[in-house]
Amino acid sequence: MSELLSKLEKLPDISRPRWNQNEFQGRMYHFFTTANWLNLFVSNSELEKARQTVIDYKQGKFDPKLTVDELWKAKSLYDSAFHPDTGEKMFILGRMSAQVPCNMLITGGMLTFYQKFHHVVFFHWINQSFNAIVNYTNRSGTHKSDDQTLILSYCAATTGALSCALSFNYLLKKWKNAPPILARFVPFAAIAFANAINIPMMRNKEFTKGIPVEDKNGHTLGFSTEAPKYAIPQVVLSRVGMGTPNMILGPILFEYLTRAKWYTPRMAAPLQILICGFMLSFSTPICCALFPQKSSINVDKLELSLQEQINKLPNPPKKVYYNKGL
Repeated sequence: MSELLSKLEKLPDISRPRWNQNEFQGRMYHFFTTANWLNLFVSNSELEKARQTVIDYKQGKFDPKLTVDELWKAKSLYDSAFHPDTGEKMFILGRMSAQVPCNMLITGGMLTFYQKFHHVVFFHWINQSFNAIVNYTNRSGTHKSDDQTLILSYCAATTGALSCALSFNYLLKKWKNAPPILARFVPFAAIAFANAINIPMMRNKEFTKGIPVEDKNGHTLGFSTEAPKYAIPQVVLSRVGMGTPNMILGPILFEYLTRAKWYTPRMAAPLQILICGFMLSFSTPICCALFPQKSSINVDKLELSLQEQINKLPNPPKKVYYNKGL
């Protein structure tokens, strides 16, 4: 049974994740809680109760009967539903907990209906529209994305994904002896290409204005335009990684299952959605955890002006930290 907070000599620090973020396992545990799709079914009253628990605790107030586990459960619910900067409740489809159920439906549709022109257009449009909702809901940080940037990145990603998917489908039709399984991998190529367009466009201000870099104690030392060159590729790799198992292994598994005696064509969409849901349940938190949220960079890799600024400090650090984003 979890200990009572009132009996602890040192209270938990909920300003940081519960698990060690310097270790992959700790980061994975953290994202398994924040991306838990069961949080979508938590009532508004429970969410408000969790919010009040977190706010009161930060002010040094808590129920004497509150346990450590109950505190961390409240914190995980708060993190899953409320914006970290404004504290406002986020639109339900834009929450991290909505990633698995929404993506399993969209990806399942893309993998099932991937041959006809209107199917390709519809599902890639839906996918990029969902991404736009997530980006808009979670827009935060020092340099917030304005509406124009969101619209441009949405249009560019949608156009890129459709161009990629339709071009590959056309080439495969021209290739007379092309293995049928290759056509099932086209949605993955299109989504990977769209992510490579969308994320850098969404965060373009970081390349011109920089992102804050901090010392190990969290003190901001300046803004770096070099750090985004490391941060953004990490985010792109994580996003592409999330879709790799269900969009690469999924079609292979589906192709195998279609040979079973019990399989009928009517089962195609439900089966693809179930496969995607199972794989996304693991790939989403695992790929979010690939790189530390607070990543590090050596000072000598920063731009010269910032290096000089940092080196003038008493006991200047050799390494600084930045928030890579998600």
